[in-house]
Order: sequence, then C-alpha cells, then structure tokens
Amino acid sequence: MKLKLLADTFWGIATLLIFQSCAETTATMEDTVSIQNVSPLKKVLSFNVPVAGNSFLTVKPLGAGEVITSTKLDNWTNSNTVISTYFRVSNTGTLKIGLKASVPSGTSIVKVTVGNTSQNVTLTGSVSKEYTVGDFIVSTPGYVKVDLQGVSKAGGYFADLTDVTFSGTASTGTNVYSNDPSYYYWARRGPSCHLNYIVPTTNNVSYYYNEVTVPVGEDKIGSYFMANGFSAGYFGMQVNSAAERRILFSVWSPFVTDDPNNIPPEQKIILNRAGSGVTIGEFGNEGSGGQSYYKYNWSAGQTYKFLLKGEPDGTGKTDFTAWFLSPDATEWKLIASWKRPETNTYLQSFYSFVENFNPENGYHGRKAEFKNQWVRTSDGNWIAISGAKFTVDNTYNAQQRIDAIGGTNGNAFFLQNGGFFSTTVAPGSQFSVTAPSQAPNINFSTLP
Repeated sequence: MKLKLLADTFWGIATLLIFQSCAETTATMEDTVSIQNVSPLKKVLSFNVPVAGNSFLTVKPLGAGEVITSTKLDNWTNSNTVISTYFRVSNTGTLKIGLKASVPSGTSIVKVTVGNTSQNVTLTGSVSKEYTVGDFIVSTPGYVKVDLQGVSKAGGYFADLTDVTFSGTASTGTNVYSNDPSYYYWARRGPSCHLNYIVPTTNNVSYYYNEVTVPVGEDKIGSYFMANGFSAGYFGMQVNSAAERRILFSVWSPFVTDDPNNIPPEQKIILNRAGSGVTIGEFGNEGSGGQSYYKYNWSAGQTYKFLLKGEPDGTGKTDFTAWFLSPDATEWKLIASWKRPETNTYLQSFYSFVENFNPENGYHGRKAEFKNQWVRTSDGNWIAISGAKFTVDNTYNAQQRIDAIGGTNGNAFFLQNGGFFSTTVAPGSQFSVTAPSQAPNINFSTLP
C-alpha cells in the first residue's frame, strides 16, 4: 500500500497498522488487526486521486446515467451532473489541479471548481492522458473539494475520467485520500468511529442501557447509529431509505464465515422469541448470524432508549435480548431474544458506533449523541458510566479517509463522521462526563 505522506524533498518507507472492520451491509462493525508493509516510495511531485475511491455524484438529475465504477467515472453525459472529488492537504498555498481522462470521439469542455473559483479545460483524444486545468488557492488546510461539470461535448459523452491530479505548494505536506483499490468501497462509505465505554466494575454485567439522540439534519440515508454494542453483536437504529427506518439487533454466530449457509447447525444463532412486527432472518457478507429488525419511523431530535440483556443459560449457551423505548411509549418494545451457542458469558465490551453503509451517500455527514449510560450487574446493582475511549476503523487507520471524530457535548458523548470536515480528534482519546445520578427506572418483571 502506498502511503500519502509525500513532499517535494521527502523519501520514505513506512508501515501501516490496519484494522479490518466487520460491517453488515445494513451496518455493523468489529475490528481485527493485520499489518501491511509499504514499499519504498520514489519522489513524487504530483498526486493522482482515483475517482473510484474519492468521488461522488453530488448533483445527479433525475434520469441522469452517470455512475462511478471500480475504475472510473462512466457514462458522463448530463451537463447538470456534478462530480465532486475530495482529498485532504495539510498546507496552504497554490494547488495545481489536473484531470486524467480520455475522450473517445470529438472534443469536450469541462468546468472545474474549487471553492469560489472555476476554470474550464478542453479534453480531446482517445488515449488517456493528464490535462492541466490551472492553479487554485488553498487558504485553509484540510479537505479540498473539486467539482466537475460538463460544459459541452462533440461526442456521445464528456470523457472517461479516472483521476483528479494535484500538485503545488499546498501539496507539500501530508495528503490524505484513498489510493488502495481494496479500500475504494470503504473510503466512499467513510470511516466509522466508536465510543468504547469504560465500565467501572469487574463484576458480571447483565444489562447495558443507553440513550441516543440524532440531531436534526444529521439523519442521512445510509446511517447506522449503534447504541448498545457488545462482544457478540450490536443494537441500534438505521436510516435505510427516504421511506424506511429500522431498529436493528443482530448477533454473530461463533462460527466465523461470511455465508450463513456455511454455519453448522450446532453453531447457528437460535431465536428464543421476537416482538410483534419484528422481521427475523440471517445476515452474511461480513460475519454471519441472526438478524432482527423492527421498521419504525424514528425522528431526529428525539431521544430513544436501548436496553440489552446478556446472561448464560446454564447449558453452555448465552441468551441476548434487546428492548427499545420511544418517547411516545410507556412500555418497552421487545425486538428479539437470541440464543448464542458455544458462549458462556455475561455482557462484555460495551460500545457505540456511527457509520454509513451506503457508499453513494458517503459525502454526507452524520452525528449522534449518546448519554445516560448504565450497566446493571448480575446481582442487581446499577453502575453509572462516565468515561469512553474514541476509536476508528481500518479506513481511518490506513489513512484512506479521516473525517471522523468523537467528543462530549455537556453530559453526552458524541460521534460524527462523513461530510469531509477537517477537524480531527486523535484515535485513542478518552472523554469523560459527569456521571448520571438517577439509575433507569425499569420494572424487569414486566418486560416482554
């Protein structure tokens, strides 16, 4: 993997620590560790930003046919479509922008915009080559957005575009963009980020409790705001489309596979019971197991409560049960209870995360606040949580994209990712809030 830490006078060899995330198509995450060596780098004056991993159709009129493939911008025919490419620089100054493109027939004119400055470039020729657009000024370090829009074309479409290039004084520091094809999909989704809660007890924990608020405007399609994560699964709320939202609860099988059909019968997740209106099934692709979700039109700006239970059943298996409470209800809603074989443990690894599972919407930002966290031990004691550690996924750790932060807002923790903002928070940072004083008032005997 080539690391984007190049300057006009810098030569280097580096090693990247990569955390490989495990995320369901509908969104989840678990990190494993691998190490990849970086080959020696030669002196580079210009940087190629692949469209496939760093660009989005930020304006796409109804019926427009443009698509970003695994190698290029394809079928660029609509003059109203805007293609936006993002990369991060750490210096100010001049940024010389170019395009790597080919035009199968005729000549095309394309408008390139950075900030408030636009310049046109003429493209011609069926052989892919680099075209120089011109100089632009970067006044603030951070993410740069380069917008492309077709002006005119003589052929059937504007161009086949593979890269946006940049050089100049603004590029002489640390530059961040996705340059590894194995990360393009993940980079377009954006980096996921987590809050690993610091649980102040070594006693067995039977319950996790958390409250989640998504600020108005931060509930973008493709978002998963995961409230109660644990060592064997995750529980939170999603924005699945413009018309559908879900409360999702899933448990991984102890058998490691991406195909649920490969799980031996004795290692399959078993459904104990499900709430009314809850859809039950299996998931795969990135880990496999039992999945349950409840279609519920939750709203930004409202606070929702999540309760998770995990206790051994005495036969070498553990039961995990999830309940959800909306502000317009007085009784907890059962999502599902699952039995996990080959597991004899109480709840472990209390965490939350925010991620985007729709790569086409990866340029949008999203944010969630998490507050009033509690755990309840197996002997019935509630213990408040006041600390959390911020961590990130493999996409961030590999420096393919780093727009993800965590922090506190009053007595709430928060996570924010996407949107190509330039603020950074060091992974591994720890945050604290004033410990909540009033334990949840839950009648466990009446839980469904």
